[in-house]
Amino acid sequence: MLTGASVGQLRHWNRTGLLVPEVATGARLLYSFRDVVALRTVVRLRTETSLQKVRRAFATMPALDFTEHPSRYRFGTNGRTIALADDEGNLVDLLANPGQYEIFSLADVFEPFQTKRGATVVDFLHPRERLEVRAGRMGGWPTIIGTRVPYDTIADLVARGDVALEDVSYYYPGVDAEAARDAADFQASVRSAA
Repeated sequence: MLTGASVGQLRHWNRTGLLVPEVATGARLLYSFRDVVALRTVVRLRTETSLQKVRRAFATMPALDFTEHPSRYRFGTNGRTIALADDEGNLVDLLANPGQYEIFSLADVFEPFQTKRGATVVDFLHPRERLEVRAGRMGGWPTIIGTRVPYDTIADLVARGDVALEDVSYYYPGVDAEAARDAADFQASVRSAA
């Protein structure tokens, strides 16, 4: 849900080596904060160009000495080619087809956007009004805004019917009914996308 990629796409991209999670856990795929940023970058690039071009661009990077995690770089495309901005701000064409480039920043990758299929990819840092993602908090897992309470803890509590939305604050003082509603709504979206 936060990446804009389907579970099938994540599995395919892992299997083909386009984006392999940093942490290997056997059969289960666990993505780091940096992995999620890189996945959003791929999905964002895909709104303008083909997956084949994205794949070729990523494969070209090591030969041009861009060996850091893909989340570290800024990419841009004009639909025909993909460019990368290096540390000095120079554009490096990854597909050897020079042209005009639209460089988008990490802030652009974090904003909500539409995929080619018309699906909306939610705001990465605020997937719902009362939820937030912070790299240094809970490993980048979405939490209730201003707390360390994971969204899914609240969503599970409410979904099971153990606690009414209005009563969540008795158990989690920093979580009001609206935040609990956002957590439940986000969890429903995540599950429907799986």
